[in-house]
Amino acid sequence: MHDKINVLLIGENEGAAWHPLEPARQELDDILSSRFHITVTENYEELARLDAAKYAALISYTDCWKRDLTPDQISGLLRFVSGGGGLLAIHNGISLQRSYELAQMIGAKFTGHPPYQPLRYVRALSGHPLLAGVADFDVNEEPYMFEFDPFTPKNVFLEFEYEGARYPAAWEHAYGLGKVVYLQPGHRQDSFRPEAYRQLIRNSALWTAGVEV
Repeated sequence: MHDKINVLLIGENEGAAWHPLEPARQELDDILSSRFHITVTENYEELARLDAAKYAALISYTDCWKRDLTPDQISGLLRFVSGGGGLLAIHNGISLQRSYELAQMIGAKFTGHPPYQPLRYVRALSGHPLLAGVADFDVNEEPYMFEFDPFTPKNVFLEFEYEGARYPAAWEHAYGLGKVVYLQPGHRQDSFRPEAYRQLIRNSALWTAGVEV
């Protein structure tokens, strides 16, 4: 019997322009509750107080495209991850990119997306631990596009197919003593329904929390 791993999930409901937290929270609770205790917050001041002794990882489902984080909030998250905490950013969770420091930590910036549509997600790295038990899958989704930070080495382990080409959909890398994972699917509640993606979320949460997958 495993003790549950404490993680903090951050996002917003009334203040969300496009991605309210509650539908994603319901799905993440269903996916992760067997191994994780999820504390939910809409208070960005929690970033300034992040403590690796309290939380193993932060799950970002932020919709803060128009919100500037304070220096204390930015430095708190940087300190948390570089000191050994994990960051799992899902879909719009990359909106932390409004801070150039956090964009560098995530390793890329969202640049836009073609219309919401059916997409095929395919494994991009053979034998990567995050892909254990994960098959290729199809889901309706926003095909997010990214500009990668050339200074951050990263492993792209999932891609999506769009108009005959493949584009990055998920990556991971170390940041100081911590780990960062970004997963692109997550626009709507049904984005979380394919079993392959649910397994990928489980693997990613464990990975960022420092637990062997």
